[in-house]
Amino acid sequence: MTQSRRMLVLRAVVEDYIRSQEPVGSTSLTRDHDLGVSSATIRNDMAALEDEGYLIQPHTSAGRVPTEKGYRYFVDRLATVVPLSEAQRRGINSFLSGSVSLKDALQRSARLLSEITGQVAVVASPSLAKATLRHVEMVPVAMTTLLAVVITDTGRVAQHGLTIASMPAVDEINRLSNTVNEQCDGLSLSKSAETVRSIAASAGYESVRGVADTLADAFESMALDERANELYMSGTSHLAHSRSLADLAPLFDALEEQVVLMKLMSNLSEETNASGVGVAIGSEMHTPGLLHASVVSSGYGRSGAAGEPAGNDPVGEPETESETESQTNDTEPIAFVGSIGPTHMDYAATMAAVRAVARYLTAFLSEGRTQD
Repeated sequence: MTQSRRMLVLRAVVEDYIRSQEPVGSTSLTRDHDLGVSSATIRNDMAALEDEGYLIQPHTSAGRVPTEKGYRYFVDRLATVVPLSEAQRRGINSFLSGSVSLKDALQRSARLLSEITGQVAVVASPSLAKATLRHVEMVPVAMTTLLAVVITDTGRVAQHGLTIASMPAVDEINRLSNTVNEQCDGLSLSKSAETVRSIAASAGYESVRGVADTLADAFESMALDERANELYMSGTSHLAHSRSLADLAPLFDALEEQVVLMKLMSNLSEETNASGVGVAIGSEMHTPGLLHASVVSSGYGRSGAAGEPAGNDPVGEPETESETESQTNDTEPIAFVGSIGPTHMDYAATMAAVRAVARYLTAFLSEGRTQD
């Protein structure tokens, strides 16, 4: 019973510190929370929580503030993500539904998430490595050069120059394009490369074998290119209001390291809780510039087998935790949405906002409104 009450005290300290950003004392806890015990008992509990590493006392006779361990305990026991209000959901739908392309939707998502949380928002475009082929067109642009225009299921349009020894007849190139589109539609770029090599080796395609092999190389290159992601970031100006000057320089350096940031947030979006949201706090990220920050991330991508977005309202909240878990498992993440803020961020609100924007983008992709 004592341990259970002690953890209620910890939760109260975290909630109050997130709200006030001032050290929390036993007197205010007794006044503001119905803990059912005296101020002296709460002081003892806070001392024990400090001994266990959940709280620290920045100054003698001051209140306590949470440690990383305290925040982690708090976040892990947020059983469900707090639903957004109806007004917030309508606001998100209204703002994002005006998107005219995938790029526009991602830019709008970053701006909106930053405004909701008051933190740095990061939204990644779908990775080519996780995309599937929708269409490829090959256009001669020089005596020994073709331009391959590759369109994926996520609306990404990638261009790749193909250098060949000699240019086949245009009708032979078109015949190869048609065969590739028929056999590779819906395949990943790496699987498409294998299929194109098989086509190149088959009878009747001798005249375009060099073109096919070069196209297969291009597919493999695009599938392996980690830099194929574009990163949309918004809200860095918010940092000046929440960080000390000493913390800002390393934090800005961390935000500049986009490859590191992508890997961190992509991994985090795949290590999510039942609500489909991942949280990393301070040193857990192993990134010096983020030592005093927390990151909340969620994946977005294709809906499940039915290929339908979850419900008519992209950001409508599921009614039960089991529905949330089912929905999370039915979605294959192909990119991420994330928020970066101080360790004393409002975790519940940030997690709700990140998940809502991720769910909107999943619905956006599922509806096929992705052409740039």
